[in-house]
Amino acid sequence: MKSFEYRVTDPMGLHARPAGMLVKEAGKFSSVIKVTSGGRSAEATRLFGIMGLAVKCGATVTVSAEGADEDEAIAAMETFFKENV
Repeated sequence: MKSFEYRVTDPMGLHARPAGMLVKEAGKFSSVIKVTSGGRSAEATRLFGIMGLAVKCGATVTVSAEGADEDEAIAAMETFFKENV
């Protein structure tokens, strides 16, 4: 399993637009990708799960990937978060 931590810089937090984009990006991989914040986790392919985390600006999230393509998945997720969240 690979993971990284990211501090959310978007003033609106992880809101609907980037959450939808995250679900689409995560769906490209066979690995299970999870986002954890405030002691709760959600699979990155589940929009309502991601939205339910209610991640605000300044919060730190942990993103993990586990599976056959976890190296590629975690690299793509790290790039995604830096560019969109």
